[in-house]
Amino acid sequence: MTAGPSGVGIGWRPEIAGFVAGLPGLRFVEVVAETVAPAGPLPDGLAELRARGVTVVPHGVKLSLGGAEPVDPARVAHLAGVAAALDAPLVSEHIAFVRAGGLEAGHLLPLPRSREAVAAVVANVRRAQAELPVPLALEPIAALFDWPDDELNEGDFLTEILDATGALLLLDVANVHANARNRGGDPGALLERLPLDRIAYVHVAGGTEQGGFYHDTHTDPVPAEVLDLVRELCDRRRPPALLLERDGHYPPAAELRGELDALAAASSYPVIT
Repeated sequence: MTAGPSGVGIGWRPEIAGFVAGLPGLRFVEVVAETVAPAGPLPDGLAELRARGVTVVPHGVKLSLGGAEPVDPARVAHLAGVAAALDAPLVSEHIAFVRAGGLEAGHLLPLPRSREAVAAVVANVRRAQAELPVPLALEPIAALFDWPDDELNEGDFLTEILDATGALLLLDVANVHANARNRGGDPGALLERLPLDRIAYVHVAGGTEQGGFYHDTHTDPVPAEVLDLVRELCDRRRPPALLLERDGHYPPAAELRGELDALAAASSYPVIT
């Protein structure tokens, strides 16, 4: 098994595979698990990175861990197979639901922060953990609204899930910013309540203001406010690794290198460009 994520990394996408391959200091990437066939050959770019010793973390988007229905065993088996194929040290997924009653939402949907939702997530995480060959890290998502029947604040909601399952935390700093901007609240206060020692790695991504809301797009540059949150997080407890997410509207290579360099500077990790 390869070493865990460390330093600054980037989300691997076929569209930027050549750019990622050319990063001389790269030590880890993340790949959307559903885009990898566990029984078939790895995509060329990923196979080359693994041959270089770069850690590859599978990131799931389809388990629907927050659904009221049990997780689909076939989807869990796929994630487990991808982890094995990549010799991954861990996998990650979202605290969200993506389907209900046989209908696919096509999006990551937020949960009410209720005791019932905690129980549903915990049950599904345990089902997944029983079949996964490596630890699981859980990512809270960005949301534009709060459910009216919330019983817990976000920090307590996440901590109860992590404590009950022993899972790791994948903290998305851009989501922390988006949620504070859209739903009110102090992002620093949330960092204060979270078990920062449980962080496996951190997501950092860009977004944009539109219609009075901040949208976590993954297609825009990382704003200064998100980099400020990275600095605040690292001042409190620097995570083992931080990863730049970009999922479209890819800028010129020089701009991507600049974003990676800014992330390295904010976290005091070595540059990888």
